[in-house]
Amino acid sequence: MSFVIFIALLIALIWVHELGHLFAAKAFKIRVSEFNIGFPPRLFSMQWGETRYSFSLLLVGGYVSIYGEDSQEGKGDPRSLASKNRFIQALVIVAGVAMNLVVGWLALSGAYLVGVQAAVGQETFGTVTAPHPVVVAVLPNSPAQKVGLQPGDTIETIQTAKVVLDARTLNTNQQSAVVTKFISDHQDESLVFTVTREHKEQNFVLRAEEGIVEGKKAVGIQMEDIGMLRLPLHLALAQGAIEAKDMTIRTAQGLGGFLGSVVQGVANWNTVAGPIGIAGVGAGAVRQGFSAAAVVLALISINLALINLLPIPGLDGGRLLIIIIEGIIRRPVPVQFVNYLTLAGFALVVALMIAVTYHDIARLVG
Repeated sequence: MSFVIFIALLIALIWVHELGHLFAAKAFKIRVSEFNIGFPPRLFSMQWGETRYSFSLLLVGGYVSIYGEDSQEGKGDPRSLASKNRFIQALVIVAGVAMNLVVGWLALSGAYLVGVQAAVGQETFGTVTAPHPVVVAVLPNSPAQKVGLQPGDTIETIQTAKVVLDARTLNTNQQSAVVTKFISDHQDESLVFTVTREHKEQNFVLRAEEGIVEGKKAVGIQMEDIGMLRLPLHLALAQGAIEAKDMTIRTAQGLGGFLGSVVQGVANWNTVAGPIGIAGVGAGAVRQGFSAAAVVLALISINLALINLLPIPGLDGGRLLIIIIEGIIRRPVPVQFVNYLTLAGFALVVALMIAVTYHDIARLVG
């Protein structure tokens, strides 16, 4: 059921993108012939004003037919996109991207309104409550990795043959520092870690080793004090905006780095996910609750926005590039040339989707 819910949310993100184009076109009094949810065959439709609103069988996307999208169509007609100045054309094109960014912001704000896990000291507004030491990284070839400790494990207790540290009773926001000192003080003894993972307690026995970090024995984990951050509406909106901005910057940097590595032929495909991988992660987030699902939804919405901004013909960024070129040369780019570029861009996007989907499947069966 969680898988179905997430797929529905993913499809809704595409519809929201197209709604952005619709709203912008209507705002600038550009004629919209049809707004279609899904792809044909058409199941039903209704005429409302000059626009036909349709619902089609293949619910994997949608489209909006704007009069004058073809730069030669309706030239001279004030209701045509082609007759508007380049700035208005650009606004209509990027409106879908803007809608996805807004959805990302609202999803993150909703998560903060309900409550999200956050590290002590990293919050901008509000205070993290009920913090616990949580493993955020496990060093490779360390004792912790060898016994199976994972990022996300919440440390409940650590005990030796003679003494027990119960992290649940620590009344401090520096619990990770207390746990680190306990491990250091008992680095020559076997340690039993009791952690919570996916609401279940698990035990791991390990001993600190040399060579993991310089100067002392270590078990090879990094921890942070993580608790619940819940904000009132106005602060949730502000915190959501800050996180959306940071997420957008990080995503843009990651996307740029990955595309650069593809061009160089050194891409690490394990760092990206296609439709199958995204669906799997999203379904898992839905099972974890509203906040986790909202954060993943925001990340995907922001990714959709940035991918659509790529200057690839067939995407919004490609259409925006044509508008910029036409503004510079002060004449329309030949339609046939645009069509060729669009086909090439579509082929490139399909090739990338096939590649990431192949690696999704390889990870599943590997």
